[in-house]
Amino acid sequence: MNVEDFDFHLPEHLIAQTPLQDRTASRLLVLDKETGETKHRQFPDFVNELEAGDVLVLNNTRVLPARLIGVKEETGAAIEILLLKENGEDKWETLVKPAKRIKEGNVVSFGNGLLNAECTAVLPQGGREFKFTYNGIFFEILDQLGEMPLPPYITEKLDDEERYQTVFAKERGSAAAPTAGLHFTEEVLQQLKEKGVKIAFITLHVGLGTFRPVSVDTIEDHTMHAEYYSVTEVTANTINQAKASGRKVIAVGTTSARTLETIASENDGKIIEASGWTSIFIYPGYEFRILDGLLTNFHLPKSTLLMLVSAFASQEYIMDAYTSAVENEYRFFSFGDAMFIK
Repeated sequence: MNVEDFDFHLPEHLIAQTPLQDRTASRLLVLDKETGETKHRQFPDFVNELEAGDVLVLNNTRVLPARLIGVKEETGAAIEILLLKENGEDKWETLVKPAKRIKEGNVVSFGNGLLNAECTAVLPQGGREFKFTYNGIFFEILDQLGEMPLPPYITEKLDDEERYQTVFAKERGSAAAPTAGLHFTEEVLQQLKEKGVKIAFITLHVGLGTFRPVSVDTIEDHTMHAEYYSVTEVTANTINQAKASGRKVIAVGTTSARTLETIASENDGKIIEASGWTSIFIYPGYEFRILDGLLTNFHLPKSTLLMLVSAFASQEYIMDAYTSAVENEYRFFSFGDAMFIK
């Protein structure tokens, strides 16, 4: 399958640069994956799409202030590091700008020596592994020195960094937000609970794959970067009981979808308590084992996320829906509007 099949024209002004003042003020495009029918709604209408006994699965990862600006000790050159994956023993896999300035053995200093990092390995595509040294607690120092790593297509500064966190963010370790969850407030979650919808949490720390475009011509040749996930016994039981009783399981975001499908694909369609690394790549032709519905944002042209939603509904229906979204001037990407595929 050709990557070009997932291209579409997106006017630049439709890329949302800032979050709306009210998290729930976004629009909601509802797509029937069986018929291709679309409806234009507002996000609070999402509550009406679910029924008592349905399970809504949310990703409770918390974004790290993972963007660090420091200086190379040998030359004083400015170096930017983006933390992506913790490898243990204070070692992190990172992206570096400019990567060509950093070789194995080079040291970068942050906050006038409050935090130091020595390059311990050169990785592909601008990646570097660093070992950090510091006095105190690493994450407290990171909170002090780090910045929120907004996606490259967002060029405006974020006034309130909590707006790039979901209201249920808990487990820190992500390099990017699970953006479909940004639309929820405590009030909306309470409305869902009062309706009898069950809320379940998984964790998937969004990593390097979020920042890498598809660079091959044929989808099957693309390799996904591994991301860490974790699912509790409580969540597993909640989902399995819902499926057994004929209720629907709705994933909020492609991260939740990939986590559930990873586990189900390895356990005969069941969800179990599990943790590990997933590099699952879902594109048209994939047979879903758990998902009955998917709430997601509008994604980049030719992205693996667009391929995933095209697998869930159909490429034709998704591309038609995206055409409609552009024509109706929906807001795209992280701070944009939402789409519910049912």
